[in-house]
Amino acid sequence: MIDNEVYQPWDKDLQAMRDRAHELVREYNRTRDRAVLKDLFRAEAENLYIEAPFYCDYGCNIELGKNVYMNFNCTILDCTKVKIGDNTFFGPNVQIYTPCHPLDAETRNKAVEWAEPVTIGANCWLGGGVIVLPGVTIGDNCVIGAGSVVTKDIPANSVAAGNPCRVIKSLE
Repeated sequence: MIDNEVYQPWDKDLQAMRDRAHELVREYNRTRDRAVLKDLFRAEAENLYIEAPFYCDYGCNIELGKNVYMNFNCTILDCTKVKIGDNTFFGPNVQIYTPCHPLDAETRNKAVEWAEPVTIGANCWLGGGVIVLPGVTIGDNCVIGAGSVVTKDIPANSVAAGNPCRVIKSLE
């Protein structure tokens, strides 16, 4: 899964990992106990602040920089690595997806998928309702406008918006 190979999401080991993560997420959303986040991410992030509710698939595939803020209803489907840089902030309802599904129904019905990593650089702001699709890299110092669907890489120092998201201004 981490190596972008095809996998079956209902594999018993993967299901057990997701079940563990979902239990931790439920506990965090109920208590806002930061110790739960350390257990979920299997690392402690410096100055991490996540508004509840928060949702993810595994947690252990999310790498967080310093001073990361996620507003309400952030969802990260971390079937492979999701890297979020220092000083990056998410508006409410940001969604990050890494899993990919076959386009043809016959293959899709075999319950197979693969995942492509997502990287969000340092000093970024993702507005409310932004969706980041599998395989996307957002460079450092970017602003992504609310409601955008990021389908392709966004270069550093850009303001980008829309569906599909495109660069509308350079910050250099």
